[in-house]
Amino acid sequence: MNVSKTTKSLTSIALALAAFAAAAVEPEFFPRKAAPGQSYPFSEAVRVGDMLYLSGDIGIDANGKLVAGGIKAEAKQVMDNIGANLARHGSSFDRVVQCTVALADIADWPAFNEVYRGYFSKHFPARMAYATGGLALGAKVEVQCNAVTGK
Repeated sequence: MNVSKTTKSLTSIALALAAFAAAAVEPEFFPRKAAPGQSYPFSEAVRVGDMLYLSGDIGIDANGKLVAGGIKAEAKQVMDNIGANLARHGSSFDRVVQCTVALADIADWPAFNEVYRGYFSKHFPARMAYATGGLALGAKVEVQCNAVTGK
C-alpha cells in the first residue's frame, strides 16, 4: 500500500467534502396556501439551490373543494394546480425532472395519462405511479413533482 497515494486521496476527499459543506444552501420553505379556515402541516414547496420540491397536490379548486367529474377532471385540476405552483416559484412543466403519481384506482392510469401527456411539450420527466388505499378528501389522484428553477 502506498501511504503517499492514500494520504493524497484522503486529502482530496476531505477537501471535496469541505467545499461541498461550504457551498451547501439553506432550504427555502413556502407555506401551503389553504382555503379559509384550513391549515396544512406541510409546505407547498421547498427550494434548495436550483431544485424545487413540490408537495403532493390533489384536484381541488380555489375553495378547497375537490372538483367533480371523475379522474379526468381531477387530473386536469391537479396538473393546473401544479402548473400554478411551478410558476409561483420560478419554474414550469418544461423544467420538471420527476413526478410521483398516486391513484386511488390503478384502473384510472390510462385516463390519467391521457390528461398528463398534454402538460409536457419538450419531454416527459422520470415518473412513478402506484395505486393506494385512499387519498385525502376522497381524491382519485395525487401528484408530486420536482423541478429545476431559474434561480
